[in-house]
Amino acid sequence: MTMPRAVIFDWDNTLADTRPVITEALNGVRTAFGLPVWTMDEAREHSARSLRESFPEWFGDKWPRAREIYYEYIHKLHIKRLKPMPGADDLVRWLHGAGVPLFVASNKKGDILRKEVAAMNWQDLFTGVVGSLDAPRDKPARDQVDLALSYGKLEAGKDVWLVGDAGIDVLLARNSGCMPVFIGNNEEGIALKVDMVFSDCKSLHDLLYNLHNNKTSEKGRHV
Repeated sequence: MTMPRAVIFDWDNTLADTRPVITEALNGVRTAFGLPVWTMDEAREHSARSLRESFPEWFGDKWPRAREIYYEYIHKLHIKRLKPMPGADDLVRWLHGAGVPLFVASNKKGDILRKEVAAMNWQDLFTGVVGSLDAPRDKPARDQVDLALSYGKLEAGKDVWLVGDAGIDVLLARNSGCMPVFIGNNEEGIALKVDMVFSDCKSLHDLLYNLHNNKTSEKGRHV
């Protein structure tokens, strides 16, 4: 195993702890339409797809109104409650410092996504940040990956790691020819047939740190 040539991250609940806000916003819409609310786990399961794909299916011809309600909640809450996932800040700052190009591919609406990246003060760490509506198709189609990497004049490949917390991220990695890296429950990672599974960003950071140090040591032995 060697250091990745580039790393593409999912955003929600991979780098940013946004699940409570997304759950509240979805439940606000569901309540407005007389539907039962979801638990946080149910909201996670159902919200992996982009809004432009899921809302027409859920709300039929009333989906534009549902979208309005959803974004009312998001705009009110998302920056106020935004925080990094455990170990995420150290991970992205270390990778940037190590010279690894970093990208984000998310099914969150692109303009909202970039506001959150800026609110984290991470905007200078990523070469490309791509969200829903930025590319012709959203996850799991490979369009977001190709667009994000284009900002660094790079192409997808197995030495590009795609890190996410959901099955749709694993599918995106496979659709684009990247290496899937799963953050989350080991049993879920096994069910998704992913070779690299990490409990959190810190454990991924630990592996990358060791890979980088081994690479540096190898260079030193060949001087």
